[in-house]
Amino acid sequence: MAAPEGNNFSSKDNRLWANTLRRAVTQADPDRLRRIAERLLDQAEEGNLYAMKELGDRLDGKAAQTFSGDPENPLTIALIERKIVK
Repeated sequence: MAAPEGNNFSSKDNRLWANTLRRAVTQADPDRLRRIAERLLDQAEEGNLYAMKELGDRLDGKAAQTFSGDPENPLTIALIERKIVK
């Protein structure tokens, strides 16, 4: 179900945490973010699975989730309509 018209809670302009981090990064030492990125690369190279996953997610995007069932118990998708009579 989509958000109601006028709901902008997920809009890019309303991401307080992301905007605050972006400001902090740009106002701080300009090389700071580069050092953090280098550390992530170092950890991935050392075999840190979390760092490898984070790196992959950032470069390739997160893997799409799939829905599947087993052959003996397949998934069922049902459309349910409800009419409200006043």
